[in-house]
Amino acid sequence: MLRLHGIMGRADDKIYARQLHTLEHRGGIELLFVPPEDAGRKRFRLTTDRGTDCAVSLDRDEELIDGALLHLDTDRAIIARFGKQQVLRLKARDEASALKLGWHAGNLHWRVRFEGDHLVVLLDAPLGSYRARIQPLLEAGEVVERDHV
Repeated sequence: MLRLHGIMGRADDKIYARQLHTLEHRGGIELLFVPPEDAGRKRFRLTTDRGTDCAVSLDRDEELIDGALLHLDTDRAIIARFGKQQVLRLKARDEASALKLGWHAGNLHWRVRFEGDHLVVLLDAPLGSYRARIQPLLEAGEVVERDHV
């Protein structure tokens, strides 16, 4: 269990931009999705999207915000996000289409996981921006979008 005490800053603070950008390219960004019912609490325990068990404690004068930077070192950063992880489920028509989809996902540094023959994209931005990047594959029927949550 990783103990996180206090808020370091915001993930969009310019002071952290370079380090967070580097970590993003190395897969070192972890998101801690905080359900609405826990957002006002000062102490809680949750698991990041990458499986890190975190015990969070905040000082009385601190208020957790969406995008709060809770941990930063040379290997990873942990950022708080409010709500549930949004995902986009994609299924390739055939092996050639799967290779194209995989190339796009890797080239765009999408955070993904696999569920059977589906590529599940963990959304960090609006759904439309992900669709726009693979629009030719969607229009050609090479990739179909399944339910997104």
